[in-house]
Amino acid sequence: MSAAEGKSQRAYRFLRERIDDGRYVPGYRLVLAQIASELDMSVVPVREAVRRLEAEGLVTFERNVGAQVALLKPTEYLHTMQTLALVEGYATGLSAGSTTPEQLRRAREVNERMRRTLDDFEPHRFTELNREFHSILFETCPNPHVLDLVHRGWNRMKVLRDSSFSFVPGRARESVEEHERIIELIEQGADPLDVELAARRHRTATLDAVLAYQSEHANPATDAASAPATNTPVSQPGADAAASASNLEARTA
Repeated sequence: MSAAEGKSQRAYRFLRERIDDGRYVPGYRLVLAQIASELDMSVVPVREAVRRLEAEGLVTFERNVGAQVALLKPTEYLHTMQTLALVEGYATGLSAGSTTPEQLRRAREVNERMRRTLDDFEPHRFTELNREFHSILFETCPNPHVLDLVHRGWNRMKVLRDSSFSFVPGRARESVEEHERIIELIEQGADPLDVELAARRHRTATLDAVLAYQSEHANPATDAASAPATNTPVSQPGADAAASASNLEARTA
């Protein structure tokens, strides 16, 4: 790796960490000269890092404005979760046949750690463990393209929202029970499609809970037209869910 490449990678990590942890919020302007000065390097590697982030959809560049952290579209959370449900469910199903007893033991141990956090609930810690749990079950996916899509989805979720469980903590206990069911299916040698569907339903159940929370806390003056008629979670997020996601993003992004 050349010195220039090393600096570009360092600048990328610097920017990416600040986007991921929320220090650089959507719309935050990235002043290249200022960042270069902070990192004690020239503007060139910083510009390369920004271009890389732009290719990943995390940064936008506008004429007369410059580079800024990408703004969130109203339905970004909805679409990301729907996509992640599909690709992560598929990856988990593909991995099921090659998942070892040791991996299942690790997954169950992580899930038990998640269970222990429920009484003194910390949403961010729960989310970290949640990612660790699912990674154990999908990382052996034999299709690298599918796995790349899963990673992109998780990374996008990290940018959109550190933890959905901050808004629907009651969903956490249900999530732990669903994790155990997925482990049992794999242990029993269930059909990969059954594992895939269980993992997919698990993801969409969280989406439904968040959308239900949004509808219950919507501003009646501005959201009456888009709010569902009842407070029960929708079973298949669709047009109504997309219409109501806008207020959620404004509240929780």
